[in-house]
Amino acid sequence: MTSVLLAGCGTMGGALLEGWLERGIRPEDVTVVEPSPHIAGALRQRGGLSVVGAPGDIGADLRPGVVVFAVKPQEMDAVAPAYKRFAGPGTVFLSIAAGKTIGYFEDRLGADAAIVRSMPNTPAAVRRGITVACPNGLVTPDHRRRCHDLLEAVGEVAWVDDEALLDAVTAVSGGGPAYVFLLVECLARAGADAGLPADLALRLARVTVSGAGELLRRSTDAPEALRQSVTSPGGTTEQALKVLMAADGWQPLLTRAIAAAAGRSRQLAG
Repeated sequence: MTSVLLAGCGTMGGALLEGWLERGIRPEDVTVVEPSPHIAGALRQRGGLSVVGAPGDIGADLRPGVVVFAVKPQEMDAVAPAYKRFAGPGTVFLSIAAGKTIGYFEDRLGADAAIVRSMPNTPAAVRRGITVACPNGLVTPDHRRRCHDLLEAVGEVAWVDDEALLDAVTAVSGGGPAYVFLLVECLARAGADAGLPADLALRLARVTVSGAGELLRRSTDAPEALRQSVTSPGGTTEQALKVLMAADGWQPLLTRAIAAAAGRSRQLAG
């Protein structure tokens, strides 16, 4: 295993690190740059990991196989240029920062930088995320394998060659967990409006959505087939679906929502 340099160990960076260690990456193969004394202190107590507070504290002899940018997008201007010294054929840069394009990193890391831009989502925290990645022209098959292995530690991985598709990816899977959580909120509120105690309505909504998600994950059936299996002709579910699948129902609403999110992603990237 080539060494990994992780810049930032917040929520997503921490999820990646946990996934790597669970999959057998040796702690001594990972260097973490984390400015927060609280987070850095907790990491040091684990043993094996090399933890520093700033890029300038990285050992001069370190030659990482992968540099992973896991800092907030608004902090990237101050962070990325400090890693330019690692650019070269032996290293690939992997970014999980939303809205920061391949061109953005090429401008800051130089013409020799092999760069993979990726968009993960928050279920990575429980190893059930999905990440879509896009390489620049300097990414080799070996670079791609390294990044794939690291991202796969927290869920499924897909690749695209057209970076413009990442705006729609951000809208669908990046923001998707928030839409699902909103569904739980709305379902619980509707249950309470129908007369259920609020705590029971929330419990029903929460367990139903998470359980349906697990059923979908395990089944080989299409979502349409699973929906139909729950829907008896002339029954209660059919009546609800007539509302949800109407001309002004969920589909046009979600289509507008995804278009709005994708448009905002393009604005942020531009």
